[in-house]
Amino acid sequence: MESTAQHISHLSSVQIKAEPDSVETPNGTTLLAVLQVLQKYNLKETEDQLKKEAKVSDVLKQRSDSKVSSVLSTHKSEGNADLYEDAFMDLKKFVDSSFDAFKHELGKILYPVFVHMYLELVYNGHEAEAIKLMERFGKDQEHYYREDLQRLSMFTKRYQINGNEITEIFRSNEFMIRISRDTLATLKRHLLKKKQNIILKIIQEHLHFDTYERVARTNSQIDSVAGSVIGEATRQENKAKVYYGLPREPDYQYTVIEDDEGGDKPKKKKPKKESLFNKKFKTDPNAPPMDQIPFPELKNNDKTEKIKALREASKMVNLGVDSLPSICCYTLLNSAQSVICAEISDDSTILAVGFSNNKVKVWSLLTQKLKAMKSADQLQDIDYEAENVWARIMDERNAESSRVLYGHLGPVYNVSFSPDKTLLLSCSEDSTVRLWSLLTWTCLVAYRGHVFPVWDVKFSPHGYYFVTASHDKTARLWATDHHQPLRIFSGHFADVDKVQFHPNCNYVATGSSDRTIRLWDCITGNDVRVMTGHKAAILALSFSTEGRFLASAGSDNSLLLWDIAHGHLLAQMVSHSGPIHCLSFSRDGTILASGSLDCTVKLWDFAKLVEDVNLNHNPDIISNTVSYLLRTYATKSSPLISLQFSRRNVLLAVAMFDTNM
Repeated sequence: MESTAQHISHLSSVQIKAEPDSVETPNGTTLLAVLQVLQKYNLKETEDQLKKEAKVSDVLKQRSDSKVSSVLSTHKSEGNADLYEDAFMDLKKFVDSSFDAFKHELGKILYPVFVHMYLELVYNGHEAEAIKLMERFGKDQEHYYREDLQRLSMFTKRYQINGNEITEIFRSNEFMIRISRDTLATLKRHLLKKKQNIILKIIQEHLHFDTYERVARTNSQIDSVAGSVIGEATRQENKAKVYYGLPREPDYQYTVIEDDEGGDKPKKKKPKKESLFNKKFKTDPNAPPMDQIPFPELKNNDKTEKIKALREASKMVNLGVDSLPSICCYTLLNSAQSVICAEISDDSTILAVGFSNNKVKVWSLLTQKLKAMKSADQLQDIDYEAENVWARIMDERNAESSRVLYGHLGPVYNVSFSPDKTLLLSCSEDSTVRLWSLLTWTCLVAYRGHVFPVWDVKFSPHGYYFVTASHDKTARLWATDHHQPLRIFSGHFADVDKVQFHPNCNYVATGSSDRTIRLWDCITGNDVRVMTGHKAAILALSFSTEGRFLASAGSDNSLLLWDIAHGHLLAQMVSHSGPIHCLSFSRDGTILASGSLDCTVKLWDFAKLVEDVNLNHNPDIISNTVSYLLRTYATKSSPLISLQFSRRNVLLAVAMFDTNM
């Protein structure tokens, strides 16, 4: 705090020397603005002395904040506008000539300082100087900021920057920079020695330093977590405990049929009651309580589906380096310009596809056709106590191999099946999310909460709850029996492009165009993890089977692996040559599959990667891609849009054939 006080007193002395003949008595609003700055930095003695000398009255203290903000804005960049270019050049030369130990951390200051210099020049009407500054130094900024700077360079008038997304982000938020104390001390000494008042003021008002005591980080360590619109995540943002474990499932009972295959004569099959969890692991100490997230009581049909899924999972093939998965790719023909999204149901029997012409189409992947429920009159004659009631209520006569669902008024951006495949969610440009019945093939509900296009929707692993992502910069948690959202996850600075439920349903991960990933607590609605490292929008998220790790990928063609227990980046793998749109972990958690618009599917040795990584509080980031890439499979001019491992560990892919590739 002493250094802050020195900076403020130094700035004051510089301004007095610049205008020695000025003896104007400041008005009340100006005094109140100065007092606000002193209160911000907790300079109590200076504040009391100013109040005493200026004889500040109680009436003055009650002035509106809008007047104070106005004064602070008009004082934003008083002085010679030509000094900005010289000041930034001096800062750049200082960074370039610094010791290697400090250079890389100091370099991260250049971009936010440059942006705020440009905004101050534009705000104060110095259009020519702002354009000159952008043309001279804009090309020197990191490549992942080029697109932001290109958008920023379009605003050269004061009225243009008001209400603009990127300018509001910088004017309303501090840019986060993690920096060692030695590096920060070096920067302060230089700025005070050179009397760089413009840069000092920008740093004090718009930058936040998350300092640490260790040796300064290397360039690769810094660059691996850089790229976010607001800088790096602070350590404080990732300190909350995350219960990433999986609670134990209810102990379902089912009948096992013992079948001896040996011998010529068929032997009698002996039914035997067996527990699905008689050989399972103990309760995970990192798991949340089972009843923390309330779910409706399971119906008999739900329990039957659960038992069916667990029985099928017991026949799962264990994968590894020597036993790679079989891959089945469904290619959509004549659809390159119209298909937007696709998803396969958990039991791998149904495929749903969203189109740009507002429709959703559902196909059966088996020989059985898609049936619809009988009419109300016919249902009155059915015995609902019968064991095969579900077969009785379906009408065999109107079965079709595919069905089309109409209702949206804009392109359909994503779809999601409920675990029991009786419901389907779809989201659209028309700002709605629709819930479809796959028994009657009609729309049950249209959820209207977002006010802009909805980019993504996902059912929870246990159904009932679902989460959405929108252009309005929020994600929202819903329940199928509520018209309004239960939680609104607000904190991103740009579109929320992707959402994913944690396997234990207690958390939701979101990926945004602000190039950050956030993990949200469904109970409190607060973010418990903020992870930075992507250099472009995030397009795919997937949790590992045990819940501790999160894989993410996006438009920067890179695949990142995170440890959500601490919020650390563990690995960065770059092998695709196009945006990655889909990720999937194998059911046994040994292999990670990625699919890209470069028409390839890549298999990664996730088990080996977890063995090699150091899961402490400061892990070294793995970037040796070749060591973990098991195999690359290419399609024939068909970009991948969906990947999913079946219950038996067969990799199912969906691609769309593009004749232009």
